[in-house]
Amino acid sequence: MISPAIEEIIIRFVNRSATAADLDILTFWIQNPENEKLFQEFVDTHYTILYNLNDSNIDKELQRFLKTLKQRKQDASKTKRLRNLKYLIAACIVGLVATTTFFLYQRTLVTPSQENKVATENLIEIGSDKAILTLEDGSQVSLEKGSSLATKNAKSTGEQLIYAQNSNNDATLQYNYLTIPRGGQFFVKLSDGTKVWLNSESQLKYPVKFLKGKSRQVELVYGEAFFDVSPSTENNGSDFKVFCRNQEVKVLGTEFNVKAYRDETNIYTTLAEGKVTVAYNNNDSKNLIPGEQSHLNLINNAITIKEVDIYNETSWKEGVFSFDEKSLEEIMKVLARWYDMNVVIEGNDLKNRKFAGVLRKNQNIEDILIAIQNFGCFKAYTINEKTVELK
Repeated sequence: MISPAIEEIIIRFVNRSATAADLDILTFWIQNPENEKLFQEFVDTHYTILYNLNDSNIDKELQRFLKTLKQRKQDASKTKRLRNLKYLIAACIVGLVATTTFFLYQRTLVTPSQENKVATENLIEIGSDKAILTLEDGSQVSLEKGSSLATKNAKSTGEQLIYAQNSNNDATLQYNYLTIPRGGQFFVKLSDGTKVWLNSESQLKYPVKFLKGKSRQVELVYGEAFFDVSPSTENNGSDFKVFCRNQEVKVLGTEFNVKAYRDETNIYTTLAEGKVTVAYNNNDSKNLIPGEQSHLNLINNAITIKEVDIYNETSWKEGVFSFDEKSLEEIMKVLARWYDMNVVIEGNDLKNRKFAGVLRKNQNIEDILIAIQNFGCFKAYTINEKTVELK
């Protein structure tokens, strides 16, 4: 049984009114495995009663949160660096179609400022499915909800683009470009059956039809894309390669994410399933296994490998922002692309503040800002047309 005192703390925890002292007590109490189980049951029940929702992401995020908490405790006991720091553990329910969001960062609770204001009309809109398709002859077609397209090679409902699944017996390739603007995302299924999700501010170059028996090659010109590659066994043994600047990713059939934005100095390749080889200029090559991410430094051309949480790196295609101890500067860069806005952050200290949480992409920007602000990452914000300023 949960004692009345702990129950009151958990209720304040769920309702976002827990104090730093409450959370210190809860952090200690939850280390007992039996208490952890009681905690999970109580949060799940309390959430359902209050909001009458059945969101499968709640259990997933709760497990991820508890795993992170345990790991932080282990790290702290090894290094003793975190002995005197307080952890703020919170569950935040955001949006009408909400996910329980867990935050864990090293600062005390800050009361939200009342200085938030919209200086002029808020022109910031939620991102949506939209793209510009450049056809073989160089002509361009806008794809978005409500529009449709039908060519001899492809069809689109305005929310996705599907190519006819047949190989090219000709000796030459013809290419299309799919360009995703800021504030957009799009899905395309290539002629070999490979599925590609493209994030905001991205461009993909690919053949309308692949040459039969030849290597299947596409180019991520810039931006971010998640690939679910059709197996080589279904394509006459042909491998699949993704080129991005001077990086090459070679696969036979697998799922992976490539992020290569023009304003970043690294190309990040994350393997979700299967096996890939990452190479730079056909020299330094690395093999990845699921859960690993390669960093290609475009300044010194070095490739390094690290373990990552696949969900954090690929949740964008599922309509979710998942941030794990990301700086406010990094987070706002992601949001700026999705909401097609400009962001100004006052001071380096504010830029470097950490935030961890899961937020829905279908929320208004003000809901997102308030959710982050509620946990002390900044004191106030202003919106002036399409510019957000954090203070």
